[in-house]
This record gives sequence, structure tokens and C-alpha cells, in this order.
Amino acid sequence: MFVKLLKSKIHRAKVTAARLDYPGSIEIDAELMQACNLLPYESVWVADLNNGNRLETYVVPAQAGSRQIVILGAAARLINPGDRIIVLNFAHYAPEEAKKHQAKIIVLDENNNIIG
Repeated sequence: MFVKLLKSKIHRAKVTAARLDYPGSIEIDAELMQACNLLPYESVWVADLNNGNRLETYVVPAQAGSRQIVILGAAARLINPGDRIIVLNFAHYAPEEAKKHQAKIIVLDENNNIIG
């Protein structure tokens, strides 16, 4: 049996742009992805703190150091520039792995810099 646990979390990211004409996903600064152990094209849940919308998509890397968080595709109808979001990623772990597992969580400031 495997258990599903939080693997990665970006807390209170500020959306910098939204582009409707894109196949779909969320673009996140590659440095932020690395800091919370997210891989390109990995599945994530996005929760919008401003309006309560939630959606599932995948991550594509933005330029490292850009601090860009860009909503792409149909999700641009649900999440707007300036909104604060939480990005969540889950993984399945064997019971022995789960006992030792620690989620990688980063907290961002108003400019998407890591503060915690």
C-alpha cells in the first residue's frame, strides 16, 4: 500500500501574468521550482486565495531568477494577475518512505522571493 502525501508547496505566490492563448499549464520561475523540488511537467494543484478557484495542471519552467508565476491556457479564465495562489504537489510513498518524508515548502513575499 502507498500513501499520498504532500511533496512540494509554494505558498502565497503572486501571479505575474495570465495568457489565455496557450495550450495550458502554469509557468514558474525555475529557481522556485528547484527550491521546492518540482520537476518540469509535474502535475500540480493550484488554489487561488483571492477567489477560491482550484485547478489541476502541470508546471513548465520560467526563466530562472525572473520570479514569474504565469497562468497559461484555460486557467487564465479562473486566476488573474495579482492573485495570490498556493501551488501543491503530491506523491505516493511506501509506508517506510512516508515515515521519513518531509514536504518541501517555500513561502513567498509580494515579489515572489522566498521568505520561508
